[in-house]
Amino acid sequence: MATQVADYVQRRLREWGVEQVFGYPGDGINGLIAAFGRADNAPRFVQSRHEEMSAFEATGFAKFSGQVGVCMATSGPGAIHLLNGLYDAKLDHVPVVAVVGQTARSAMGGSYQQEVDLQALFKDVAADYLVEVNVAAQLPNALDRAMRTALARRAPTAVIIPADLQEEPYEPPAHAFKEVPSSPPDVPSTTSVPAVADIERAAEVINAGSRVAILLGQGARGATEEILQVAELTGAGIAKALLGKDVLSDELPFVTGAIGLLGTRASYELMRDCDTLLIVGSNFPYSQFLPEFDQARAVQIDLDGALIGMRYPTEVNLVGDAKATLAALIPLVEPRTDRSWRETVEGNVRHWWETLERQAMLAAEPANPMRVVWELSQRIPDDAIVTADSGSSTNWYARCLRMRAGMRGSLSGTLATMGAAVPYAIGAKFAHPDRPVVALVGDGAMQMNGLAELITIHRYRHLWPDQRLIVCVFHNNDLNQVTWELRGMGGAPKFEESQTLPDISYAAAATCFGFDAIEVDDSEAIGLAWDRALAADRPVLLDIRCDPEVPPIPPHATYDQIKDMGRAVLHGDPGAWHLLVQGVKTKAQELRR
Repeated sequence: MATQVADYVQRRLREWGVEQVFGYPGDGINGLIAAFGRADNAPRFVQSRHEEMSAFEATGFAKFSGQVGVCMATSGPGAIHLLNGLYDAKLDHVPVVAVVGQTARSAMGGSYQQEVDLQALFKDVAADYLVEVNVAAQLPNALDRAMRTALARRAPTAVIIPADLQEEPYEPPAHAFKEVPSSPPDVPSTTSVPAVADIERAAEVINAGSRVAILLGQGARGATEEILQVAELTGAGIAKALLGKDVLSDELPFVTGAIGLLGTRASYELMRDCDTLLIVGSNFPYSQFLPEFDQARAVQIDLDGALIGMRYPTEVNLVGDAKATLAALIPLVEPRTDRSWRETVEGNVRHWWETLERQAMLAAEPANPMRVVWELSQRIPDDAIVTADSGSSTNWYARCLRMRAGMRGSLSGTLATMGAAVPYAIGAKFAHPDRPVVALVGDGAMQMNGLAELITIHRYRHLWPDQRLIVCVFHNNDLNQVTWELRGMGGAPKFEESQTLPDISYAAAATCFGFDAIEVDDSEAIGLAWDRALAADRPVLLDIRCDPEVPPIPPHATYDQIKDMGRAVLHGDPGAWHLLVQGVKTKAQELRR
């Protein structure tokens, strides 16, 4: 039998080192699905419950492996479903390749069933590279460029293959006019370093400061040693954007933790009081949490020149690899003998962790959600991977989870879409099947799509040497983050019809799907529940009933936020008295020394 186009796709993916494709079948990719069978399922087809989950799983795999994540979907509705996960990859700069079917070429333009203009559909999300393959000879170049572009641009790309073409004989490109060959799969490495004169200017700015702050993002990953050297020379404190939470250990006494609305008081104080700011690999968008514009001189390092100098009036912009650029900068940085700034930062960090522990230990009805993550931090393994969803639980991940060296963590940082944590955890397990994975999920996200993906976890768990995948559900029957935003940003009381969730037992559902399940409704039982889950030899779901009125108070509550919260209480918020008591108790812990 002649090699079909679909067979060549499988072969080329294997040559690129792709070991799994996250997807969902449909007749627009029947030829490709049949080729998986002929290839003895190599690469492995990982069947999600929904194409959006396939894209999230590919994104999670890419985030935690550093490799390209590949997802696949049929034409029309399947392709449309991929979009949310692909936009998540686009906004967080993650390499993902989508292989998508299309209506047969003979039917295109005829308003045929499931015919959608896929090039128009994917034009934005796959802007860095999007191609529809219409003859077999296009394939090597199309697939290779999609892979290379995804890696080079850290972006999603898409290859559209019509259904009828998938089953045609494969014909390689000829050495002929208007045919485009391709070289074998490879990933050439490059290291970009700014000009010496620019590095010298950056050193002058840093050397002139006496209160240096460093802000890290995910682009600083891999430059840990150099960052620590700069921090030691300058006596700087280090804050982290949410996507850079796992870049440095939170056990370092001068690391202030997360920054922003979900951040720590110590990070707020670091930015409030510094006179010099070094931004490394971060596109943190909220300038109100950075120093006042006339307060600090600033230097930024980023690999992408299109994203530099756009969040703060930086004086020197260094476009280059973080590790190599910092290595070139370090010899020019003058060591500080006055360590008073560092001592201040470390004092603020100590006070923050003490405050956080007191807040986590406060009584709540039924359980304190802060304590869920605080107790996890006390016992999580050093090699664990943590995924977090979007919602009020994100606050507790950002503030309460004390990252240690070797741990990894991520979430939908820029798109901030709900529903990513569980499929991310699946992607993480395929990236690192020998490491424990924990997904921190709100009950809103769990009802949105997390429950269905428990089936996917159960199906593939036998492939993982370490089967520990713990899904922790913050069960408060409330779309809690939006409830607090309504109160704190608009002064509106909770609107029950939009905010209240149906009450179900996530533990019972998980048991049906083959999980071990643990129910908790008391703060004092949380630690033991984590002990049981982390000691298990299979996937576990923790169903923890949490108090929805424990407030995600920002590190610096503004007068307008306090005023709006008061308006929500006065206008008849159904949890008014309880949320007032919890808010006062929580905020009071910051005032203790």
